[in-house]
Amino acid sequence: MFKKKILLLWVLIFILTTFSACQTYDNFVAAFITHKSEERSTIRIGVYEPLSGDKKAYGELEKMGIELAHEVYPTIMGKEVELVYVDNQADIDTGKTVARDLVEKKVSIVLGSYGSVNSLVAAPILEEAKIPAIAITNTNPLVTKSNPYYSRICFVESFQGVALAKYAVEQMHITEAGVLFPRGDDRAIAVTKAFSDKYIQLGGTISLSVEFTSGAEDYTQQLKRFKDQGVRVIFVPANIRDSALIIHQAKNVRLNCTFLGTDDWEEDDFLYQVAAAGTNVIAFSSLFDAQAGTKETDTFLRAFRLKYGYDAVPERATVLGYDAYIMARSALIRAGTVVRGELIMEQLLKHRDFEGASGLISFDEIGDPIKSVAIKTVRDKKFTTIYTVVPKWG
Repeated sequence: MFKKKILLLWVLIFILTTFSACQTYDNFVAAFITHKSEERSTIRIGVYEPLSGDKKAYGELEKMGIELAHEVYPTIMGKEVELVYVDNQADIDTGKTVARDLVEKKVSIVLGSYGSVNSLVAAPILEEAKIPAIAITNTNPLVTKSNPYYSRICFVESFQGVALAKYAVEQMHITEAGVLFPRGDDRAIAVTKAFSDKYIQLGGTISLSVEFTSGAEDYTQQLKRFKDQGVRVIFVPANIRDSALIIHQAKNVRLNCTFLGTDDWEEDDFLYQVAAAGTNVIAFSSLFDAQAGTKETDTFLRAFRLKYGYDAVPERATVLGYDAYIMARSALIRAGTVVRGELIMEQLLKHRDFEGASGLISFDEIGDPIKSVAIKTVRDKKFTTIYTVVPKWG
């Protein structure tokens, strides 16, 4: 009887000692109860994209980046990574079905989807299963706002306004700006508000705000108002067609200023149209800068050129797909688990100044990135980076 009591005492001491070494009860459970479920031959990462249908090309661009990162980093914690593909076909009902398939296949984290609606329909399913997800090119704020298991690797649309305001005030040292935006465009209105609010916060003023009708042929009356006001910087969150016309017509009314725009301007079609405008300077925010300067940028470019040719130019969605994978990999390593979704998500959101191919990445409390933004212009008929807005933490 005495020996049994001694044995029970030693068992109790062992349990208490071990438990006290764990920081939380969750860690204790992870260490002693769920450890068997960690014993997998591979680590599964879900790829949730439209791989067929009219959105296939966009899904393929994100998938290309994910696969390139997988080739560069094929293991996590010594185990092979298995990419588990599902095709949501850019369809709501199909998206729900294949999201459940990912849950059943016990993926540790999900990457995608192209199209904010597709991510939104998967969000409650993944949340219920406690599976973190990283959107790649979704700019809709709703993807992360009410979905605690969804984050994104691209900045939300409005953050471009913040970056451009910082560039104008802190780099150009111009404290008065104007805004010229399309009437009734919710996206343009949101990014204009972000630009204006940040400009004022930094000590500047918005001296003139003017609306225009998208698709019009003549913007000279609006531009004359900016000339009369003496505005030197004008923010134009408009599409390529409207923006190119505005820039050309500014020359006709002898308005000399710098036009600021969003990443929509980073298209060859826009480059050809504005390269001949001559008089005015343009600057716009970009999702990717090949000269970003991080080690991961160099790693990405080497791998991309080796696979697709030295002259190949990566699409922004491909760069972001690459970053989504390496961010997921980092979160799994930091969490030290492939089954505890809440711990993986917690570690994902703790990233600060993470070196991605697209620049430095940090997350806010809801999973939106605060990241470095390249500011580009047109020089010698090429897009050239002139400044990088780097996030500051602490």
